[in-house]
Amino acid sequence: MSYLEVHEAGTVRLVALTGDALTIGRSPANELTIAGNRVSRLHAVVEHFASGWSIRDLGSTNGTTVNGAPLRQARHLRDGDRIEVGPARLLFRAPDGHPATETVTTDPPPPLPPLTRRERDVLAALCEPYTAGGSAFPEPPSVRGLGLRLELSESAVKKHLTNLYDKFGLTTNADRRRARLAAEAVRRGV
Repeated sequence: MSYLEVHEAGTVRLVALTGDALTIGRSPANELTIAGNRVSRLHAVVEHFASGWSIRDLGSTNGTTVNGAPLRQARHLRDGDRIEVGPARLLFRAPDGHPATETVTTDPPPPLPPLTRRERDVLAALCEPYTAGGSAFPEPPSVRGLGLRLELSESAVKKHLTNLYDKFGLTTNADRRRARLAAEAVRRGV
């Protein structure tokens, strides 16, 4: 049976995916209620199909991300996919042999944009928590942490990050941009 690990406010709860759909949102009428002002009343839905589970954002104000990428259309879920809805982080789990664990063919990610040596250094340091494993929901280093690691000033790190946001097309919605940049860079093969 597939389920969601719901990581919220320092606690973890398991929500079994037993029906054909599970609604997520702030309203108590949802099967999975998540409190917070960044969560819409009816935010997203996880749906079951013969080929497995998928997730759709239902026009929420602050959006939904899967593996750090904004959810623009319905997306097939695979075991280990990380979903963010407001302050909650959900980890999709499917046992071995379940259709959701099958390999799904997708278009290859776009290539990396041209990067300077220093931008590559900043990106590599930013992605370390994502490539090291260890946590289902890694946090990117702070601007200060990146500066200390790379022996750069915070303003230099901010300038490199701004250039990287532009090069990766992350120019809108400043919320968790470093995490989205790291996830996108890892997806593209950094």
